[in-house]
Amino acid sequence: MTVDGATGALPSGLTAIAGIEVGHFTDSRRPTGCTVILARGGAVAGVDVRGASPGTRETDLLSPVNAIDTVHAVVLAGGSAFGLDAASGVMRWLDERGIGLAIGSFTVPIVPAAILFDLWVGDARIRPDADAGYAACEAASDGAVAEGNVGAGAGASVGKLFGIERAMKGGVGTASIEVGGITVAALVAVNAIGDVVDPATGRIVAGARSADGSRLADTMASLKRGELPSRLQPPVQAGAATTIAVVATDAVLTKAEATKVAQMAHDGLARSINPIHTSGDGDVVFALATGAARRPAPVTLVGALAADVLAEAVLRAVRAATSIGGTDLPDLPAAADFASTP
Repeated sequence: MTVDGATGALPSGLTAIAGIEVGHFTDSRRPTGCTVILARGGAVAGVDVRGASPGTRETDLLSPVNAIDTVHAVVLAGGSAFGLDAASGVMRWLDERGIGLAIGSFTVPIVPAAILFDLWVGDARIRPDADAGYAACEAASDGAVAEGNVGAGAGASVGKLFGIERAMKGGVGTASIEVGGITVAALVAVNAIGDVVDPATGRIVAGARSADGSRLADTMASLKRGELPSRLQPPVQAGAATTIAVVATDAVLTKAEATKVAQMAHDGLARSINPIHTSGDGDVVFALATGAARRPAPVTLVGALAADVLAEAVLRAVRAATSIGGTDLPDLPAAADFASTP
């Protein structure tokens, strides 16, 4: 059982946004874990939930028609619906520090969360809990963010339409961009049914493998040839995957604008994962605006940049991932193992 802060991390990502901290908890016994995105000073938030099998907490609160517009953390976790318990530990950590929504003499931390399904990787009885969420907060910092087999991406996999035995390793990735004094960034845990595709080249980076496991199969080409997995009849098992992400900016946004940014950011998933938003995925994108730049920005600009950096974060996630396998784990090679595959 390990807690990851910035060790082995790369120098850019979600923490490029002033007011944002990121911490991972990685439980190496399975593997699984959770990732917490802290906004101690509060951040205006929106969300867009897609795919047919979401697992979420406090997303209704983020509707633009509802009253509360500020959150204090977002939790991304493995462990399927069990992993939502990690948010309770984050609430406890924030509460101990008096961080939350002031209501009379009380403060109530607002902590939305989303989970992904990784229970078939190792012992399904091991999953993130409240203590895991608390530990991720303890590890959080505004330094560089670790990527790959960490936090919510520790047990993630991609290319699962033809079964976990033909899948590859997913993970956590992050990226950022600065334009005209405004910074936009993304962090994602990639655990998709579909393949991960480089939008710049159309080349598959990681995904379903051939039946003998020796090459990338190309899920969409396989489907077009009529190679339908048995799980399509009936449809792919609900909740068997899911990609979850946070995009953030230091611009000043309203809650409705943050919601629109979350909607537009899903285009980044559509560019880099194919197919996406399936019956087996519960894809969720949260959008946060810390306002640290003290200036508004056109929502179209922020949303377009968010989609771009989210696509880049997806690629970074699978490229940073490393293979797993063994007696109690499925064999999941990483993108690096297929880098030279034609």
